[in-house]
Amino acid sequence: MKRDLLHELAGPGDSGVVAEPVTLEVGVVSAQVCEQPSGSVLSAWDRLVSETKESDVTQLSGWAAVRRTVGYEPLYVFAWQSDVLVGGAQVLVRRTPLIGRIGYVSYGPVIAAAAPRAAVVAALADALEGLGRTRLCALFVQPVEGDDVSAALLARGFRDSMAGVAPAATVRIDLSATEEELRAGLSKRIRRWTGKWASSGVAVRRGGVADLEILADLLRRTAEHQGFSELSPDYVRTLFHQFADHGHVDIFVGEVDGEPVAAELFTTCGGVLRCRLTGLDRSSPAVRLSVTSALDWEAMKWAKANGYAEFDLGGLSATAAAAVADEGFSSPTVEGAARFKLGFGGRLHHYPRAVELISSPLLRRGYDILGSRSAGRVVVDKARQWMRHGAGKTRK
Repeated sequence: MKRDLLHELAGPGDSGVVAEPVTLEVGVVSAQVCEQPSGSVLSAWDRLVSETKESDVTQLSGWAAVRRTVGYEPLYVFAWQSDVLVGGAQVLVRRTPLIGRIGYVSYGPVIAAAAPRAAVVAALADALEGLGRTRLCALFVQPVEGDDVSAALLARGFRDSMAGVAPAATVRIDLSATEEELRAGLSKRIRRWTGKWASSGVAVRRGGVADLEILADLLRRTAEHQGFSELSPDYVRTLFHQFADHGHVDIFVGEVDGEPVAAELFTTCGGVLRCRLTGLDRSSPAVRLSVTSALDWEAMKWAKANGYAEFDLGGLSATAAAAVADEGFSSPTVEGAARFKLGFGGRLHHYPRAVELISSPLLRRGYDILGSRSAGRVVVDKARQWMRHGAGKTRK
């Protein structure tokens, strides 16, 4: 039966990624790389991700459909104990000009809580190493939890990575606190606003599919203002529709006197409601009325009322995270979006060390040279934006 299952998981082989399942035995756990899992296996994988504490939607199969809109295709590394799926990683792969195939794992691997963790980590690390050395020019991995994953990959030839394929830290708020305790954790400015929004005409409502155009327009305005790569409306629609039916996405809309001026898309997984996308009309009264703060405050209360364990305000840059770790939430060196997130209190949550395996010596040397020079770092940063968002509009 297991051999039949392995053949079922194998991809067709004509893509150059995998022709037969690659199986590695580690004790009672085996790991395999495959391209086109059956629907039943993907369903089992999605259940594992959804039920694992602090996991992220970037490991759900629906995320592969989202990233397909900007040129990525998924590979899967699955770990089995007999016929039970006990862990794995979704690897998103993209062919880059002149270089070849590059892959990344965002907040993975994911390992079932009841699994023999050491054996699963070892099997997955062996499979990821093999994938990185034989099928990809480079593989970047941001683990979701457990230093043992990073250590296992480092022991197999990976190295520390500063590529930033996913934020290495974030701000998390424990929702087991009472509403008054949550309010007390807010900055003085936001705490004052909680009693003024209603009288100022500010209202927050939970949105839905009818608000996708509003969200996309507000995201476009934000991208233009901040110089970010613009996410296409197709990307936003795909993200919502892939996860809405399974309860993995929510939209909140902020209005001033009934006019939408701000919107946020949140993803939900592993007991965490996480802010994923924020759009704001800066030409409206939304800025002076702190409507984005109202959005997050109302979303936080909604998450608490609906049984979520934590509220995640989204990633922090490595620089901001380091400043907060050294100086606390009142760090004077933290500005902009990071300063906004710190205004809600909570705690600094660090993910394990990100690692990378660049199998081509020539590519590795070129990458290291670029990363060591100021002009080269600009090139690397633009490449990172391209890898994240595809050929979207980018301003300097």
